[in-house]
Amino acid sequence: MAEDFASAPVLGITVLWHPQRERIGEQMLGPAAGGAISLNRFAPLFARAGAGHEGTPLGERSITREPVHIRFVAEGGIQIDHVRGKMGLELNGRPSNGTDRFTASELERGIVIGLGSQIFVCLHLMRSLPRAANVPGLIGVGDGAIKMREAIAQVAGTNMPVLLLGETGSGKEVAAQAIHALSGRRNGRFVAINMATLSESLAAAELFGAVKGAYTGATSGRRGWFAEAEDGTLFLDEVGDTPASVQAMLLRVLESGDYRPLGAGADARSNARIVAATDQDLGEGGFNQALRRRLEAFVIRVPALRERREDIGVLVRHFLEVEAPGDGWSLPFELLSQVFNGDWPGNVRQLGHAMRRVALDLQAGNVPMLEQSVGMPVVAEVVTPPSAAVSSSSVAASRQVRRKVSEFSDDDLLDAMEKSQWQILAASKALGISRPTVYKLLEAHPRIRFPANISEEEIRAAWTASNGDLQRCASKLMTPAEALRRHVGQLGLDAGVPVSQPGG
Repeated sequence: MAEDFASAPVLGITVLWHPQRERIGEQMLGPAAGGAISLNRFAPLFARAGAGHEGTPLGERSITREPVHIRFVAEGGIQIDHVRGKMGLELNGRPSNGTDRFTASELERGIVIGLGSQIFVCLHLMRSLPRAANVPGLIGVGDGAIKMREAIAQVAGTNMPVLLLGETGSGKEVAAQAIHALSGRRNGRFVAINMATLSESLAAAELFGAVKGAYTGATSGRRGWFAEAEDGTLFLDEVGDTPASVQAMLLRVLESGDYRPLGAGADARSNARIVAATDQDLGEGGFNQALRRRLEAFVIRVPALRERREDIGVLVRHFLEVEAPGDGWSLPFELLSQVFNGDWPGNVRQLGHAMRRVALDLQAGNVPMLEQSVGMPVVAEVVTPPSAAVSSSSVAASRQVRRKVSEFSDDDLLDAMEKSQWQILAASKALGISRPTVYKLLEAHPRIRFPANISEEEIRAAWTASNGDLQRCASKLMTPAEALRRHVGQLGLDAGVPVSQPGG
C-alpha cells in the first residue's frame, strides 16, 4: 500500500534536473521529523525505484564537497544551511541567505534547490516508498503519482463507475485511458465525450442514439455514444456540465444498464464501463445528486501539478524526449528555475505545451525563453523565506516601494547582480522589474559585459583564478552567470578544471 509512512512522513529528495538526464527522477529518502541530511557532491546516494543498487551521489564538479545541511526545526519546518561563496545555491528561485528557514506548509508544497547552476533537486515529504511506474501514461515519482497509480490499478479490473476529480489540464483523461488499458475491456473502444459541448436539444440523441424521424432533421437512424462504447469504456469528461435533460437518463443506465434511444419503441442495453471526470463540486449547482452518488462509486483525485512539484523534472524530460529526441538539450539555468518553481495553473497540459515550444527553439538553435513558450504566467511571486541570517536592513529593503526603471543607478544594478550571484532572474525579482528590462539595463551598463564581448584569454584567466567556480568567475568578469556557463562549456573549460578549492 502507498501509506507506508503515513503517520510519520520522511524527507525525500528528488532529482529534477541533472546533466546526465537519465538521472532525472532519482530519489533518496531521508529521516523522519527530527533528523537531518547533508547534501554535497559525494552524498547522499540517489537511485531510481527498482534500480537494484544502493545508488549514486550527484557527483557533478559544480557541487562542492562542503555540504548543504538540511534539518527539521520546530513545528515541522526545515532549515537549510550552507557556506556562502563556496557554491551557488538557489532556494525556490532566490539565492540562499546562508541560513534559510521554511515552514511545514512550504515543505508540503516542495522546496526547489538549485545547486551550482547545473542541478535542481526538490525537497519534499514522502509518505510511501518509491515505486516503479506500473500504469501506462501516468508519469511521476512522488506520493501523488504513486497513490493515483495504485488507485487505478485497484479499480481497473472491476466494472465499477469511476469519478476522477481534478483541475483542468491535470491529466484526468490520461488517467481514464489508463483505467481502460488495465481493464478487461482493453480490446474494446475507449470513447471520450466532452459533456460541456452537448446541446440541450440533441444531448439525448448524442448519448443514446435515435431512430429515423425521431427529431427534425433525423433523416436516418444514429448510434449513440453508449452503443459506440459497447464492450469498452465511455469517458464522460466535464460531467458537471451535463445538460439537465439527460442526467436522469444517465442515472438509469448506471442503475440498470438500460436506456432507450430517442424515438425507439424498446429499450437497449449497455455494458459500457463509465468513467467520468470533473473539476467542479458536484454537490453544488443543481447537479442530480442521485447521479452524483452513483458516479462516486470509486473516486480518484488527480492532483494539480503544483501539488506534485517533485514530478516536474520527469515530466519535462518526457516531453522533450518526445519532441526533441537526441542529446542537444542546452536549457538555461534560469529557464529551468522558472519551470521548476512555477505554479502552472494549466497543469500538465500547460507544461507540455511549453516544452513543445522549447523543443522547437532547441531544434532551431535558439535559446529558449519561458515567456515565449507559455501563453499565461506560470511563476507566482516568491516570498523570501524567513531566515535566521536575514538582517533588519534586508527586511526593510524587501518592503521598499517598487521604483521606476529610470530611478535605478548603475551601482543599483551592479549591487543586485552581485547579491543575486549574477543570476538575471534572481536580480529581476530583487529589483522588482521584468527580466527583459534587466537585460536592457545590463546592455547599457558601462562595466557589465556579456561573455561574447570578453576575450577568450580573459575568460580563461578568470576561470583558472576562480578555480572553476561559476559564480566567482562571473563576479570577477562582471558578466551574467548563465551566459558564462554556456560560454565556458563551448570553450571546454568546464571539463578539465576543478570547481572548488581543495577541501571545499
